[in-house]
Amino acid sequence: MGKSIALFGTSADPPTIGHKKILEELSKIYTFTIGYVSNNPNKKHKEDISIRSYLLKTLIEDLDNPKILFNQSVSSQWSIESIKKCKKIYEFNNLDFVIGSDLMNDIFYWKNFNEIIEAVSFFIILREGYPVESNTLKMLETYKVKFKISNIKIPDSSSSNFRLNFNSSNLPTSLIDIVKKNNLYSSTKLVE
Repeated sequence: MGKSIALFGTSADPPTIGHKKILEELSKIYTFTIGYVSNNPNKKHKEDISIRSYLLKTLIEDLDNPKILFNQSVSSQWSIESIKKCKKIYEFNNLDFVIGSDLMNDIFYWKNFNEIIEAVSFFIILREGYPVESNTLKMLETYKVKFKISNIKIPDSSSSNFRLNFNSSNLPTSLIDIVKKNNLYSSTKLVE
């Protein structure tokens, strides 16, 4: 069996304990996990991409796992561009594009969808409150999308929940001081 790579692009606005758990679990499955931050064209981001990428890079460095790599150079707001950049940089036989179940219905409308489904398999991580519905499964089958549904259990934490509640228990320990010291996400409201 050759190398298998998980491509994990995220808005990381900010990275949470959920992102940390996903990275840790992916490293148990894949030869390498490539993490990067991107601007989602369908979202309004609270912090600039340079800050979000610094936070994700800090989290990945703190994990200190040689199977988890941070590579911001593969970032693009368009998934197909990130996939192409990754394929140029890394030698592998298998590339899985990691996606949360909350975004599953969106993929059918992504730019270059047909090219994406030829280039990768999707590795779907179930998120609380976002089951993969039977009609979505039928559409995946209709379009002949290659996918696996993960059994990874992640904490019920999200970046948007953090921005609403400012609860530091949703942040990885390595990021709490950075967020506070730089007053990111209006961290003066941060609740311990």
